[in-house]
Amino acid sequence: MDNNTIYSRFRSRALLHPDAIAVVSGDGRAVSYLELDGMVDSLLAKFIDKGYRTVGIVMTHGVEMIAAMLAVLKSGAAYVPAELSLPAERRRYMMRTAGVTLVIDDEYCRDIKPSARVFDDRSTPTSPAYILYTSGTTGHPKGVVVENHSVVNYAEAFEAEFGTRPGDVMLQYSVCSFDIFVEEVFTTLLNGATLAIPPLDVAKGDINGLMDYVERHHVTIISGFPYLLSAMNQLASIPPSLRLLISGGDVLRENYIDRLRDMGPMIYNTYGPSETTVCASYYRCDNASALPDGTYPIGHPVKGVKVRIMDSSLRELPDGETGEICISGQGVSRGYAGNPPEQKNFVTLPTGERIYCSGDMGYRLPDGNLVFLHRKDDQVMILGKRVEPEEVENVLNSSPMVERGVVRPFTDDNGLAYLVAYFVPARKDYSLHDIRQWLLRELTDFMVPEFFVAVKEIPLNRHGKVDINALPIVLKEGDTQ
Repeated sequence: MDNNTIYSRFRSRALLHPDAIAVVSGDGRAVSYLELDGMVDSLLAKFIDKGYRTVGIVMTHGVEMIAAMLAVLKSGAAYVPAELSLPAERRRYMMRTAGVTLVIDDEYCRDIKPSARVFDDRSTPTSPAYILYTSGTTGHPKGVVVENHSVVNYAEAFEAEFGTRPGDVMLQYSVCSFDIFVEEVFTTLLNGATLAIPPLDVAKGDINGLMDYVERHHVTIISGFPYLLSAMNQLASIPPSLRLLISGGDVLRENYIDRLRDMGPMIYNTYGPSETTVCASYYRCDNASALPDGTYPIGHPVKGVKVRIMDSSLRELPDGETGEICISGQGVSRGYAGNPPEQKNFVTLPTGERIYCSGDMGYRLPDGNLVFLHRKDDQVMILGKRVEPEEVENVLNSSPMVERGVVRPFTDDNGLAYLVAYFVPARKDYSLHDIRQWLLRELTDFMVPEFFVAVKEIPLNRHGKVDINALPIVLKEGDTQ
């Protein structure tokens, strides 16, 4: 069997281990690989002949959501995930620009049972697998189109580095619209392991409740933002089943894991934009020292991927010199849906090699490990999620209560980013509550600025651009660890 599509590799695991548990759902159901595969065909029967190229998935996290994603993939289409909590305007924009005409929801999947009818896999290695929407500079999110072979390569890279196998249990903790979700789901199901999806109240609850769930279900792997590891770091102990903790999406600091290092699990710092399929590099840090600034390197390239530090002319730089982190190989995605301006970040070299210029600056250590320094633009990570201040600014300026607005990122004492919105009110009776609600119509909550400053005018420099240095700085003290 050709294992170069997501579904075909999943199917091969189902044939090898038909009775192994594939998914443990929040409602306590445990579904085997064979049962999950049957649910895929049962769902597929509902839309296989409709010719859909992209299918939206807006569902409660559970067995049916996973079956729906696999069904869409097996049909040869790409899925477009969106959380139920996402602002309706943002969700409609995503579905419209992705060309979605079918949205699978909980009702669509109600009472789905394994089917006796088996369909052929209509996907190919180069078929789009999913479209993930991230913050964009144009004022709207942009959709990253990732192909099947890139996800399969990542599942293989994950297996090669971490030895994922039947018997492992991965916690499904991330929202579906971020690539950590891709890591959670597909490195598990394409490697014969078990996916454990906690109930919503556990996933959204405190760290103690989450650890209780982890212990009850013998979870062995957790992948999440560094703040999750930081919360675990405050505990007296963690469940003994945990063998691997993976941090991604933002900078991992030594004081986030200084106690976890002594509790037994392997701990990895990872790096990679959505444009390059989850992670491009790994660094094991439970047995290594941090850099002088208290952060960890981002490590070595994963299997099937090449990472270089390049100058503005796309020439590779020697060790120690700062340049842009550029990625090539199996992980590089097709690009963006709709060809937005950011498509220019995908470059084909004279050799024919296609690379993604990440906009992240870094350098290579003498031992070959990579170090992330900062962005070369204004993009920031808020709670581990990518935010373009320009997108937030554009939505702010569309509010009828704002005459002119500017959004700028700042950094607290712990190096964490936060946003400040400066605005000239359009009328005297403006309401900050109404301005925030306007932003929440189109932006997810973590994108809404933490602070708002009303000003009489936006200061400009002699070139007519916003004079950033003339704006008042709103200081935020970092949270104590």
